[in-house]
This record gives sequence, structure tokens and C-alpha cells, in this order.
Amino acid sequence: MRAFYFDNIPGDQRLLHDSGIPNQVDTVAKERSYRNSDIMTITKDGLGDLYEAKLKSFYEEHMHEDDEIRYILEGSGFWDIREHPSDSWIRCQIDAGDLLVIPAGIYHRFTLDENDMIKALRLSKDESKWTPFKRDSSTDVHPSRVDYLKGIAVN
Repeated sequence: MRAFYFDNIPGDQRLLHDSGIPNQVDTVAKERSYRNSDIMTITKDGLGDLYEAKLKSFYEEHMHEDDEIRYILEGSGFWDIREHPSDSWIRCQIDAGDLLVIPAGIYHRFTLDENDMIKALRLSKDESKWTPFKRDSSTDVHPSRVDYLKGIAVN
């Protein structure tokens, strides 16, 4: 027997309709009050002329007001996380099956690897904002950044 989360996609009810979302992701979502989700796919074919510009924008150092949560369904890439206070980059290699939580207020960037493809489930507590704040003097004093630094007890 197999049990899985139904994908809720209209179509032939006789088909599998496996959402691909493992139980562990649902458990984490409930524990952390992530109520919203969507699926993001980054490929050259899918984004067409926007592909290069999107990759460039993802690779610019930035932070978000909310946690950035990704469960990788397919593909792979790298999240670079800025260490504080050394300001060194820490590279996180991610592959299908990985769950990554980037805390609100941490500086980071993203790039695909040589496979040039990723498909990820994005989770959020409320309406998805995904607004990047590029690193500059104003983001150093942004409330999300200040809260992040307090949370790791670094001045």
C-alpha cells in the first residue's frame, strides 16, 4: 500500500495524483505555521527570455522580511549564506529531497548549478511576499536584519 498527499489538480480521477510532497514537509509546515505554498520551477525553457535576468537577480546579495523555505522536488543548485560577523560566504549545495529554511534577515543569494534546473515547493506563513531587499546600509538596520542578529546573539 502507498499513501500520499493528493495533488488537487483537476483531471482524470483514476490517475495517481501524487503531489510528491512527503509527510515530513507537511509536519514541518504545521510545526512552523506555514499555511501557504506554491511550486517554483526555474529552467531556460520555462522562463524563456527572462531566464538570464532572473538568475542574475537571484544571485544579487539580498535578504527577506520572512523566512525563505524551500523543499527541493527536482534539480539542484546553491544557496550562498553570508556568515556574520566574518562576512564570509557559506555555500549550501541543495538537491532533490532537501528542505532548506533561510531565516528572515540573513543575507544570501542563489544560483543553479551546472544542471540548470530546479523545481521547489515554496512555503510561507502568510501571503507570499518574496520581496528581496538588496544589501546596503538601509538593510543593515532593517527590523528583520536586527531581529536576526539578536536571534543569533551577535552585535
